[in-house]
Amino acid sequence: MTGIANLQPEPAPILACTISRDVQNFDLLIDDMELEMGESWGDLSFEDSQEFLNQHEAASLLFIAIAVNSGDEGDLGLIADIVKQAKDKGIKVILIADQISPMALHQLLRLGADDFVPYPLPERALHEAIERAKTAPAPVAPPVITAPAPEPDPDPAVHAPQFKAKGDRDGVVLPVHGLAGGVGASTFATNLAWELANTAKDKNAPRVCLLDLDLQYGSVATYLDLPRKEAVFELYSDTAHADSDQLLQAMLTFNDKLNVLTAPADMLPLDIVSPEDIGRIIDMARANFDYVVIDMPKTIVSWTKTVLARAHVYFALIELDLRSAQNVLRLVHALKAEALPHEKLRFVLNRAPRFTDLAAKGRVKRMAESLDIAIEVSLPDGGEQVTQTNDYGLPLAEHAAKNPLRKELQKLAKSLFDLNKAAEAAKR
Repeated sequence: MTGIANLQPEPAPILACTISRDVQNFDLLIDDMELEMGESWGDLSFEDSQEFLNQHEAASLLFIAIAVNSGDEGDLGLIADIVKQAKDKGIKVILIADQISPMALHQLLRLGADDFVPYPLPERALHEAIERAKTAPAPVAPPVITAPAPEPDPDPAVHAPQFKAKGDRDGVVLPVHGLAGGVGASTFATNLAWELANTAKDKNAPRVCLLDLDLQYGSVATYLDLPRKEAVFELYSDTAHADSDQLLQAMLTFNDKLNVLTAPADMLPLDIVSPEDIGRIIDMARANFDYVVIDMPKTIVSWTKTVLARAHVYFALIELDLRSAQNVLRLVHALKAEALPHEKLRFVLNRAPRFTDLAAKGRVKRMAESLDIAIEVSLPDGGEQVTQTNDYGLPLAEHAAKNPLRKELQKLAKSLFDLNKAAEAAKR
């Protein structure tokens, strides 16, 4: 009879676990786990998982599948601890997400989740994620260093602003919005900010900041050869508790004159920040800088009107082509439909024709008349020097000071500076 007992199969080792508030909310996940893992998987609640991951049995786990939905966003701290605990044990983490916010998803992925699968599960998506978990190399534990020596700053000119936030300014807000791809809005914003920072010398120099609010494709960091700090994402993650000191710490200075808030290191959804978030950041910048130049995304988003409401002048860049003309009509129509202050728009024609090209100048006039707008600034084509200067990570003034585009931007910055000084004098 004792031989019969020896024929009983041993229970299959647990190779995977689902972790959720209630796995019954993810019935498709149950079906796929049974298909992929047979009886070699289990299910845990958020609370029980922390205790289990500390036990010896957790050593056999190949991966855990953390399933979350919108009802779990209040427990992000607990879920984050589970992700960190699993990563410390060398266990792969697959995140199953059902309609959670982009911010919450981004936070969990940044904590070290190895893979992400949306819910409802697409066909074979979990299978492919498990295969990637099986084939991915195990993480190598970093060496333990008791007292690391601080690394020298590779460029002493690149650092956070050195002044203290006093909130003693009332800055001029100058957003820049390209109305079509490739019209040069980022180049305009970067060089205008640099020229403003150099309109006066010594103690009379204005304090200027440049905010790159193109959270996906922002190129200001490239044009000024600046690194992208993790503090930028942290600032956007919790603006409600951020203050001016945190804003300054997220910034970098270029050549000790221009203060820059670059786009985040990772590509983020444009709706990861709310109108209130953007409003707080602009208000903090205004309180500590004389000029706030903003490089806007081409897309109109929920917080565009927040920027427009705070803008003193809203530069809209166009070119002499049909797509720009059509987009001008769309933008003006959208602003009027929402009763937004479209009169703040100042249209800037980039790569404008030379004064000797009379036929093209006639086209510019007809374009303005047909759109019922005034083209108040015309910028010449800077040619290949502009592209080269951007690739070098320098403003035009530092690499091609005699470029015709640079000269016009210098004139524009000087006129803005003079107008602001005159307005301040009139208030006294």
